[in-house]
Amino acid sequence: MKYISTRGQAPELSFEEAMLTGLARDGGLYVPSTWPTLSADEIAGFAGQSYEEIAFAVMKPFIGDTFGDDEFRAILKRAYASFAHAAKCPLVQLDDNHYLLELFHGPTLAFKDVAMQLIGQMFEAALKRRGERVTIVGATSGDTGSAAMEAFKGLDAVDVFIMYPHGRVSEVQRRQMTTPTEDNVHALAVDGDFDTCQALLKEMFNDFEFRDGVKLAGVNSINWARVLAQVVYYFTSAVSLGAPHRAVSFTVPTGNFGDIFAGYVAKRMGLPIDRLVIATNQNDILHRTLQSGEHAKTGVTPSISPSMDIQVSSNFERLVFDLYDREGAAIAQLFDALKDDGTFTLSQGAVDLLRAEFDSGKCTETETSATIKSALTQTGEVLCPHSAVGVKVANQQPKSATPMITLATAHPAKFPAAVKDACGVHPELPAHMADLFDRDERVTRVAGDLGAVQSVIRAGIKS
Repeated sequence: MKYISTRGQAPELSFEEAMLTGLARDGGLYVPSTWPTLSADEIAGFAGQSYEEIAFAVMKPFIGDTFGDDEFRAILKRAYASFAHAAKCPLVQLDDNHYLLELFHGPTLAFKDVAMQLIGQMFEAALKRRGERVTIVGATSGDTGSAAMEAFKGLDAVDVFIMYPHGRVSEVQRRQMTTPTEDNVHALAVDGDFDTCQALLKEMFNDFEFRDGVKLAGVNSINWARVLAQVVYYFTSAVSLGAPHRAVSFTVPTGNFGDIFAGYVAKRMGLPIDRLVIATNQNDILHRTLQSGEHAKTGVTPSISPSMDIQVSSNFERLVFDLYDREGAAIAQLFDALKDDGTFTLSQGAVDLLRAEFDSGKCTETETSATIKSALTQTGEVLCPHSAVGVKVANQQPKSATPMITLATAHPAKFPAAVKDACGVHPELPAHMADLFDRDERVTRVAGDLGAVQSVIRAGIKS
């Protein structure tokens, strides 16, 4: 399997090279040159298998010979050993035909663990084999940062610097990033919003002198390996509900489009997905794009679901690449316009293809809180605000005989104030995090300026 850039001007890479590279040198994102498929019989055979075995079968066509079969199985076993639930990503039934996919049983209580724990193990194996050291820089709207730190802390071959928007993440999210004691992980509180952090990350990748000098690597969902790892739970959950013998639909609370793009990949691989529903909060650029065909930034408004407070959804570029029949020049033109002018308009053909695959909905702050309250009353489930956005939008969809699975992206204890305000329940952190608010914090405040951030990173790299 080879990987190509969405902008068409970067060299083809192997899986290992794409994983360690992150953003392509032409500014694009790496995607597989073709979409491998699984037969209905192969998918049916997943019934009763462990999460790790299904992950092996789903991911192996994309990984090729980067890891031997026994090596990759061992990597998967290590990656998911710390998950608190035997099923790793279990389903909970909300009503007759609506299910919640719990993705928060990893060590940092968010869906990012599902991919990040695996990437940490794959990076370690690849770097050890190559005898190399890298500097990982990430941007987070809340959960990616702590998941990356947890996955890479203490590793000899990696320095990790995570940028998060100062004052725009929850207290729990911040402390998960600022309290690790390992000296190879660093939290950077950036003045600005998540889009500021993400833009700085892309600028660093496009500054080739800096990129090559610090051996820059990325673990945001611009990294293909992140998306690939998330494809697995679409298969495990769908098979649990009868796939491939019946179709399923998914509603995904999303800001950066990576999690729902993983569902699109699963569908391209042959999983019978009926509808993929994009659920947004008040920062609704993806919902507006589906409605109008215009992809236009309007500024970020802080919300009680901060991980979705995004206007530049990086992984949307991967989808648009397919919508435009993989014409790299057209993609470069569109996303250059987004950067320069803050907007672009999809062609009518692209809009038609988009609407053929996706639906969307928007959830207000008031509706988010009301959904947390009603879910507790009606089902006994305590939802985090992001999961509540998904449940609300799922409930807005036309009634169907097709089962609906909503992705629950974080544990409610990561957002205790919002949850308590909504339903009166204060969700408690699990035992391994019970002392989180007693731990010392270590953080660097930095201006939202490329030079300032690069200086901090150069100074913090272990020699």
